Amino acid sequence: MADEIKRAAIWKRVTAAILDFVMLFFIGGFAIASLTGGLTSNGFKLQGAPSLVLLAIIAVYFFVCRRYAGGTLWDRIFRIQRPQPE
Repeated sequence: MADEIKRAAIWKRVTAAILDFVMLFFIGGFAIASLTGGLTSNGFKLQGAPSLVLLAIIAVYFFVCRRYAGGTLWDRIFRIQRPQPE
C-alpha cells in the first residue's frame, strides 16, 4: 500500500487556495488586459470575452496543478501534499 498522505490543517488549505486565486487574478488579469487593451490608470478592467478567459485560466490552473502537478504554487509553499491519481 502506498504511503498515507497526512492532511494539512484547514487554515493552510484555505489560505493556499485564497492566495492562489488572488495571485492568478492579478497576474492573469494584468497580462490579459495588457494584451487586449484593458489597462486603465487604476489597474485593469476586463469585460466580456477577456474576463471569461481569465476565469478559464484560473479553473484550468487549479485542475491541472492539483490533479497532475502535485499541488499549486501556494500548496508547495505551505508544504501541502496532494494525493495523485495512479
